[in-house]
Amino acid sequence: MKYTPPPVSQRIIIKPGDHFVASDTRVLQTLLGSCVAACLYDDAAGVSGMNHFLLANKRYSKALEVNVTDAGRYGIHAMELLINDMLKKGAQRQRLRAKIFGGSTIVNTGGNDNFFCVGEVNIRFIREFLHTEGIPVISEDLGGKLGRVIQFHTDTHAVYRRFIAQTAAGELEKTEHQYWQHEVERAVLEAPTVVLFK
Repeated sequence: MKYTPPPVSQRIIIKPGDHFVASDTRVLQTLLGSCVAACLYDDAAGVSGMNHFLLANKRYSKALEVNVTDAGRYGIHAMELLINDMLKKGAQRQRLRAKIFGGSTIVNTGGNDNFFCVGEVNIRFIREFLHTEGIPVISEDLGGKLGRVIQFHTDTHAVYRRFIAQTAAGELEKTEHQYWQHEVERAVLEAPTVVLFK
């Protein structure tokens, strides 16, 4: 079946660190490398949303639980922002369903060691978070070595995925690194006032 792109007027582009919640017909689109996007929806309330997050470090020890590192702090913050905005529009937490995407290894860290690279950490975090919160994962497309563009249709909850060429990975890596550096610097400045809601 050939995919017809939606009208530009319906499309919302989600950038790293952003999220969007809709109770009307929209197409939420983002470009993912190591980042993860969670597409959540409450079918009964007609509310859908998507975020795009990259955790705060490039590597984490496999011996550490993700939720006790700053990875857990960043991921929980990103997920709670999305969920809370959905609840404000009438969604109910117990009815939420998820489709999750991203977490590519677009950078070769080299060698087998006792560390996760950022894509692996993002994947591990999102799975653990949704399991802990009791939000069922209806479908997922995680990992691999290619970036992907996803389009989440808020009316049908269908997600269309297109891999990007390997040649574009360098530019994607550069963009993610700039975002990651910005987030780390911002976190240092804001650390005394961060409040988390679990």
